[in-house]
Amino acid sequence: MGDLDKILEGLVEFRQNDFENHKDLFQDLSKIQKPHTLFIGCSDSRVVPEMMTKSLPGELFMVRNVANLVPRFRLTQEYVATTSAIEYAVQILDIKNIIVCGHSNCGGCAALYFTDEQMKKIPNTKKWLELAAPIKARVLNQVPDNNPQAREWLTEQMNIVEQLKNLLTYPYILERVEAGTLTIHGWYYIIETGEVFSYDRNMGYFEKLN
Repeated sequence: MGDLDKILEGLVEFRQNDFENHKDLFQDLSKIQKPHTLFIGCSDSRVVPEMMTKSLPGELFMVRNVANLVPRFRLTQEYVATTSAIEYAVQILDIKNIIVCGHSNCGGCAALYFTDEQMKKIPNTKKWLELAAPIKARVLNQVPDNNPQAREWLTEQMNIVEQLKNLLTYPYILERVEAGTLTIHGWYYIIETGEVFSYDRNMGYFEKLN
């Protein structure tokens, strides 16, 4: 069976089983959504937010991009997918929580250290990752070149912390955080163990949630 055949078979199974089991929920969701959390995650296929959190349809409003980046706030005439999704989630859907979730073995974070030759065939990704250039600079100042595992770990975690800072450049997010009506969280997901670590903004380190 090919990959597409498996996907199509999954659609049939969903309609026959999962949809029927949650038919009333989907009926309620047919006209309106009221998610409580904005989940900003990496596009990586190994990160499945609903599976990680055991969330039902209608609970998570999701933004996914390479390396789970949050551009700093700005008004622009460009097409800004991540920024507009954050704006819509907070201003229209009135979500109560924002989670920025990074993960181990992140290809986007690893690509920060690609050579120009490696970047030639992914010019748009190269441009996108310019948002994470400050993280790369700080990591290179702290980790020696002969320790790639430490560099990978530190890059992925510092990247999460940086995106939390970027969220607070959005005036409507900062206002809600200061008022106590919105909370922001940074999660680091370890793919091989299933562990999730949450960043404590007051203490300045990650601690295990599960």
